[in-house]
Amino acid sequence: MDIATLIGFVGAFGVVLMAVLMGGSITLVINVPSLMIVVAGSSAVVLMKFSIGQFFGAVKIAMKTVLYKTEKPTEIIEKIVEIADEARKNGMLALESIEVKNSFLKQATQYLIDGVDAEFLENTLYNEMVQTVERHNQGQQIFKAMGDVGPAMGMIGTLIGLVQMLSNMSDPQSLGPAMAVAMLTTLYGAILANMIALPIADKLELRSKEEKLQKLMIIDAVIAIQKGQNPRVIQDLLKTYLPGKKRDAGDKKGKEEK
Repeated sequence: MDIATLIGFVGAFGVVLMAVLMGGSITLVINVPSLMIVVAGSSAVVLMKFSIGQFFGAVKIAMKTVLYKTEKPTEIIEKIVEIADEARKNGMLALESIEVKNSFLKQATQYLIDGVDAEFLENTLYNEMVQTVERHNQGQQIFKAMGDVGPAMGMIGTLIGLVQMLSNMSDPQSLGPAMAVAMLTTLYGAILANMIALPIADKLELRSKEEKLQKLMIIDAVIAIQKGQNPRVIQDLLKTYLPGKKRDAGDKKGKEEK
């Protein structure tokens, strides 16, 4: 679970809720017509831009912002070095005895066991990576679209409320509900865009970059393993994907183990 996303989400809504409660009751900011305009209206407009499958698929992709746990690159490198050592000592078929949790690395290892040719190995893994990145980009686009449309629908709701208010100036009882629609749709639009849709889009972009980097690292590694490279050379190659401090930490850890 991504604690940062959870803390940010709860914290942002907690601050807003606290401010509302300090000024009165929570019922003051609840208005069904305003919610319909912003939430249902924004969803309908975004649905016009994408297919039904893409739209509802984005919800599943969005779960990566909270439930997805990134595997540490150093752990992947350790597993790859273990695979490389085993392949160099006992051959590719011996890799069947190694347990691999990372699904992409597991797929790549199976290709090594099956003895596929280098071109097939590289092309298949690259295609898999590209398709994964494309799915993530699609999810980002949907939530970015929601972030763009939300405030616009809020403004539409505000105009609707103002029109209702101005057309019923002779009826004082109708002014309150119309003003509530006018003000709260703007609030809901801002919340939908800046506290939900756009943060999810940004976190999905971060997840996509992390996953792409991991997959590139794995692709380089299995190609090197297939070519029979020395495991230590492969380890040095993969360390180039790590930030400087993590490379140094890995080197110190290796020296301590020796």
